[in-house]
Amino acid sequence: MEITSYLQRLLDNLPHRPGVYLMKDTGGKIIYVGKSKNLYNRVRSYFHSSVTDEKTRRLRENIVDIEFIVTGGKPDDPEGELEALRLENTLIKRHKPHYNILLKDDKQYPYIKVTWANPFPTVEFTRRMVQDGSRYFGPFSARSIRETLDVLRKIFPYLTCDREITGKDERACLYYDIKLCNGPCIGAVNQEEYRANIGRLMRFLEGHTDEVLADLGRRMEEAAGNLQFERAARFRDQLRAIRMLIESRRVIQPNGPDQDVVGFAQSNGDAIVQVFFIRQGVLIGRESYPIENVLQEDTTEVIESFVQQFYDRAAFVPPEIILPVAPENHQVLERWLSERRGKKAVLAIPQRGRKRDLVQMATDNAAEVLGVLKVQWQADTLRQEGALRELQDALELPRLPNRIECYDISTTQGTAIVASRVVFARGVPRKAEYRHFNIKSVTHGGSDDYQSMREALTRRFKRYVDLRDEPAASRPGQKDTEETWRLLPDLLMIDGGKGQLGVAVEVLSEFSLLDQVPVVGLAKQNEELYLPGRSQPVLLPRRAPALFLVQRVRDEAHRFAITSHRARRAKESLASQLEAVPGIGPKKRKALLDAFGKSIDRIRSATPEELAAVPGITPDIAAAIKALL
Repeated sequence: MEITSYLQRLLDNLPHRPGVYLMKDTGGKIIYVGKSKNLYNRVRSYFHSSVTDEKTRRLRENIVDIEFIVTGGKPDDPEGELEALRLENTLIKRHKPHYNILLKDDKQYPYIKVTWANPFPTVEFTRRMVQDGSRYFGPFSARSIRETLDVLRKIFPYLTCDREITGKDERACLYYDIKLCNGPCIGAVNQEEYRANIGRLMRFLEGHTDEVLADLGRRMEEAAGNLQFERAARFRDQLRAIRMLIESRRVIQPNGPDQDVVGFAQSNGDAIVQVFFIRQGVLIGRESYPIENVLQEDTTEVIESFVQQFYDRAAFVPPEIILPVAPENHQVLERWLSERRGKKAVLAIPQRGRKRDLVQMATDNAAEVLGVLKVQWQADTLRQEGALRELQDALELPRLPNRIECYDISTTQGTAIVASRVVFARGVPRKAEYRHFNIKSVTHGGSDDYQSMREALTRRFKRYVDLRDEPAASRPGQKDTEETWRLLPDLLMIDGGKGQLGVAVEVLSEFSLLDQVPVVGLAKQNEELYLPGRSQPVLLPRRAPALFLVQRVRDEAHRFAITSHRARRAKESLASQLEAVPGIGPKKRKALLDAFGKSIDRIRSATPEELAAVPGITPDIAAAIKALL
């Protein structure tokens, strides 16, 4: 690879200090984030002629700039290395770089939330952890959490309503009658008893089953001794349910320690990490986590990336995490995990014995899960291909619609009009190619969906025509984002009936593309598909896979249009609020937005001193902002 003179100067002047480096493409987008105890040595290693792995080769072909952040005063500075790890985690979460190993869609992993700060806590399914005094357990898969909550609620009945609990309600709800709530609303249990029940639930989730059993046994005997036989029977039923659940779990080591065991499997770019959760020697659960951007990766790097990203948001860090291989930054990771845990945490890499057997078991399970997922993915692919063939036949398309583009318009009374484009490739959404268009040709106060659609389609296909005759390699390091405009859809779908379809036909004709791009309009009411030159619509069978595909594409375009529209309205509202402050014009407004992440809440909550630190914002203007917002 030939290195530009600019890059070479950067490489020659890198510091011999720990820190984080951000590699950028020609558009300034961050495509990789890494850390090192010696920036000079690590960053330069990417450009050695001896490097042959495909991922590094692809990465360095797209690097046009490198930014670095120093976190320590000298090479191998322990504090600098730890700070670099923290910063790397933050930057990866924020930017999700294309070439970093990533936990697939980290937003999907939910938690069990216990609102312990409330007088009568509830137990909930959530995808966000906030500092509100609640206790969190997870992350787990959505399915396993729902199954766990179903079991827990039968053993430890809890509230799910939003009543104000006084203990004086005349009647309880149905859940009390079917023993899924213990009725604090009618005084069946008081606050202390209710919280004790939720406390046992949390101890159970933490794996302290022996403590829970002993506590319930003591309470049952105490209730029986006081002739409270109905109360004693409730404790007896709880004891039975917990013992049955415990018997269904595998005992790894009686009264053993709390451990997480990590296994890993990969095949042809697909990868799965399996985690066994062992509490007090009992295997209480296991979860599988798909990994993205794994391409001929060294297992060490995958495991290190997983440990950083998973435990950065895990609700609990055990005292011991057992891994199949040692991470490169073993000691730094241990220090960071201990910091997250609040006590010492150890990374164990066993070579033999029981722990090694556990790692092998987790690895074998990861391989099994990956095999099942690959079969499912293949089956899904076959179903998508069947739906595409069905759609091709129904619409008499010249080729299989492997690439579908769908457009929709979203507005509120003619304001903040946004058009959306979603792309489906081989029946699967390609979100990296989603785009929105802020409509400019329709003035505020008016609402013209036809003109809005005309503007969006004109801008889209003008981009295609502008790039069509320019070779893809004419600009070294060309942005990947431009490739999405170079491709024509096999099917252009418009969310609307004959009128919207007519607009699309006119735009395609203007660019001499009507014979190259098949187009269809989808009317909402009866899912009718209108084709150019036909008076009667095509109606797909109600249970046809092709119809489900069309509906999914249309719904995704609608969702994306609404999301983009709301974002634009919020931005315009933010701008109008700031413009109402005396002394703030476009330049100062932009400076404020840039400084506070385009968040009116962050600007509102900032101190006058923080506001005045923004270039151009005087103390008087800062005081005016606080007064108005």
